[in-house]
Amino acid sequence: MKKFGGIAIFIDRNDINTDEIIPAKYLTEISKRALKPHLLEDLRLDDGSFDPESEELQKASVLVTRSNFGCGSSREHAVWALEVNDINVVIGQSFARIFRQNMFNCGILAVEVSTEDLDRLFTLTPEVQVDVDLQNETLTATGGDGTTVVCRFTLNPFDRELVGAGGWLTYADRNY
Repeated sequence: MKKFGGIAIFIDRNDINTDEIIPAKYLTEISKRALKPHLLEDLRLDDGSFDPESEELQKASVLVTRSNFGCGSSREHAVWALEVNDINVVIGQSFARIFRQNMFNCGILAVEVSTEDLDRLFTLTPEVQVDVDLQNETLTATGGDGTTVVCRFTLNPFDRELVGAGGWLTYADRNY
């Protein structure tokens, strides 16, 4: 079974849309690899604090955000941009429905947690390490100062199998 977790990057904003995840001008690319340097390059935060070329984003394999992540058009390129940048978990309060399913289809875990749990995650100090126990539907996030936050989440059995297999293609190869 695929392992989920790693160093987290925090983006404290709701409604991050697919154009901000991967700008539309890159939708003509014919390989996922070509999307890699453009992940989140058009994302703007009110305080101007996000740098898409930051070392923090380069090291991250977990993205923590707020609600309605992946809204906008239902393009798969946005999920592919996460995938090619080795993001294997996105944690938020909610996801756009089609985007969430595209994540599972690509083997990326979409974890929905309560507002309270999300607020607790955002209090952790930098260099946050996230470990996901898919079978027990829990995630443990540990901040640089050793503070730990444990969150529960739920997945339906099919999505758990799909993402645990590494995505739709691997799941289909094993089961059909």
